Amino acid sequence: MNDMSAVLPLPDRKPVVDTAVVGRLIAAQFPHWSDLEIRPVDAQGWDNSTFRLGDEMLVRLPTAEEYALAVEKEHRWLPVLAPALPVEIPVPLARGIPDENFPHDWSVYRWLRGEPANRADVGDMTEFAIDLAGFLASLQRIDPTGGPGPGLHNWFRGGPLQTYDGWTRNALKTLDGLIPTEVAEEIWERALRVSWDGRQVWFHGDIASGNLLVKDGALAAVIDFGTCGVGDPACDLAIAWTMLTGESRAAFRDRLGVDEAVWERGRGWALWKALVVCAGSVRDGDGLPADAAGVLGEIFAAY
Repeated sequence: MNDMSAVLPLPDRKPVVDTAVVGRLIAAQFPHWSDLEIRPVDAQGWDNSTFRLGDEMLVRLPTAEEYALAVEKEHRWLPVLAPALPVEIPVPLARGIPDENFPHDWSVYRWLRGEPANRADVGDMTEFAIDLAGFLASLQRIDPTGGPGPGLHNWFRGGPLQTYDGWTRNALKTLDGLIPTEVAEEIWERALRVSWDGRQVWFHGDIASGNLLVKDGALAAVIDFGTCGVGDPACDLAIAWTMLTGESRAAFRDRLGVDEAVWERGRGWALWKALVVCAGSVRDGDGLPADAAGVLGEIFAAY
């Protein structure tokens, strides 16, 4: 398979959507909600512009055509997944269509309460890791029949790591002399060599701290299923190095019961993302970003 940079470059975000545009969309397509206050959420993502709609709902509007591919998938599958999972996930309430104000399909969801996970707000990291692994185990047990395989809708999550090989090699060239690239290349090559048994299971595709909501110190919800699909679940293991450490990482692995091959591929996913983020920052003249460099440190130390 070609590397992802040869498949399609990641799209730029389109012009920012403001509350006036959202208000016109709501008034035209869902007038029964037109009296509700609209305000942007504090932390905006890359794939979607997100707004609160009153106190109980939110509006998500894709920032590019490629990201809009996830809308139909989410409306089809999230209501199927939600009842089988131990914590809340977004379930769509309404689907908007394009008009002169906005060019893509878009969604209204129920607002899920909680704060994005960080180590300071998690009461017990080991319990958090076990709960997260339990969520992923439950997700993987759901019948995958008919589920969406890797593709442009999720940037080929659930497919082979070889998809990202070109990006990774370019990042290693950029970072030569700044990180131990020989060690990074060895870890990457090892992840490429271990094969997947081909058993199709559901995966989230972007298990990251910003998509994990914490309430009262515990995992309360998992959000943003735009990269979900059916395939190799190794991509969901990257969190073991991007957020977990030591005892919590070991507990996460034990609860999931993954074999060495899946674990190696999961580490490869974490390595790819950290390398690409670091290389992009260096190319922009900003040096190594602390968060991504810290992830690399965790990966190298645990190798």
